[in-house]
Formats: sequence, C-alpha cells, structure tokens
Amino acid sequence: MYKHVLKRVLDIVISFTALVLVSPLLLVVSLLLLLFNEGEGVFFVQERPGKDGRLFPLIKFKTMKDTCDSFGQLLPDEERLTSIGRWIRSTSIDELPQLVNVLKGDMSLIGPRPLLPQYLGLYNERQRRRHDVRPGISGWAQINGRNRIPWPVKLEYDVWYVEHISFRIDLIIFLRTIRNVFLREGINANDNNTMHTFLGND
Repeated sequence: MYKHVLKRVLDIVISFTALVLVSPLLLVVSLLLLLFNEGEGVFFVQERPGKDGRLFPLIKFKTMKDTCDSFGQLLPDEERLTSIGRWIRSTSIDELPQLVNVLKGDMSLIGPRPLLPQYLGLYNERQRRRHDVRPGISGWAQINGRNRIPWPVKLEYDVWYVEHISFRIDLIIFLRTIRNVFLREGINANDNNTMHTFLGND
C-alpha cells in the first residue's frame, strides 16, 4: 500500500508544498546565477535513467560555467565552478529544482540517486534492481557515506532500499538528509569530482 500508493501521494503533496515555500529562494538563486554565470543559463539539465531505466531530464541549478580550452574541450570542473556555485552546492540548494522532477513523477523524494545513462549496461542483474523504483533526491546510500563509499557498496545500498521500502525507512532517510544538510555532513562542493567513474563489476 505504501510503496504503490501512499509514497506517490506524499511525493506530490510534499514537493508541491516545498516548491511553494522555497519559491522566493529559488527566485533569488536564479537571479544570482544569471549574474555569475554571465548569461550561460540558470539550470543544468541532463538525461538520467529513472524507473525501469527510462530516461528523463533531471534538473539542477547550474553551478559551473561552460568555459572551454583552446581545443574546445571543457575545462576541469574545479576551474568552471563559480563562487556562487560553490556555495549553492555546499548547501545542497542546487538539488532543489529536482522537486519539479518529483512533482512530474520522474523522481521520488526518497530513492536511489539517478546515475549516468552510460552505466546502464554495466550493472549486474542484482544492481539493475535499483531501477525497479523511481530514483530519489536522497537515498539510503546518501545517508550512509554518499561518495565516500566504493561503487559495489553504494549500489548494494540502493538495492537494499528497493527491497525494504517502507514509510519508516523513508522517514529515517528524510530526517537524516535534513540533518546532514544543516550540519554540512557528507556534502562537498566538488561532489562531481569525488566519486570515481563506475567501470562495471570486472
């Protein structure tokens, strides 16, 4: 009952309410990014696999500029990260636009984090179970080490969550996520750099 009905109802109610409450913050951050990104846009949109591996456009605040070197290649992330972008990441504000993904049904508030599409063919049969549910803004792996844990452990945490979904587990993840955001635990302004690329199970 919870997994198939109530979880989605809570996603809609909470994400809609949260979007209304944080709308002034979203407006201010958008204006700041327009200034600091020098016209390169406010949002970062990238296709990620959702439930059953179907791709959807994940939305985040754009914290890096699109600066390239003389060969037309993007500069390293740390060189493109703006000062306001670093602060937005450190406070996890860059994740707030994903509330729109939750409202649309692409994501859930709680679930395995949506990873890159190129990883889809690298999972073993058990790891592919992470796509049996909607991906989440936060999940069991995020409150148990985030990018500090190796890929096999991270993916096993995702599958464990799929096998144990309940209101109690979601509440624990939600409360610990809020706690981590306020205490800045497990949050790194350079998160994209701290997790190695997943190369498969060989």
